[in-house]
Amino acid sequence: MATLTYVYADSTAVLGPLATYAEPHCYDLCAAHAERLTAPRGWEVMRLADVGEPAAPSRDDVLARADAVREAARPPAPSPARTVGVGRRGHLRVLRDPDVG
Repeated sequence: MATLTYVYADSTAVLGPLATYAEPHCYDLCAAHAERLTAPRGWEVMRLADVGEPAAPSRDDVLARADAVREAARPPAPSPARTVGVGRRGHLRVLRDPDVG
């Protein structure tokens, strides 16, 4: 996979690693189309990286993903100043907002 971007002022098509976020005028290509890409006459194609095979994640990438998963799995801390428990019903707990009546 690769992302294609055009630099019209320089008559250049830039083909690089798959973008991590969407931008206007960027196009994601599969490996086969990225490999066969040609540009219009008078234009240059810049290939920023080997886009045929995805790079293996680095140790930092793996640790960052693990940290993100841990953070997402952590239950949110209750805000005792904002809510007061008033009862339980099975697995549910009824909360009353102290700002409302």
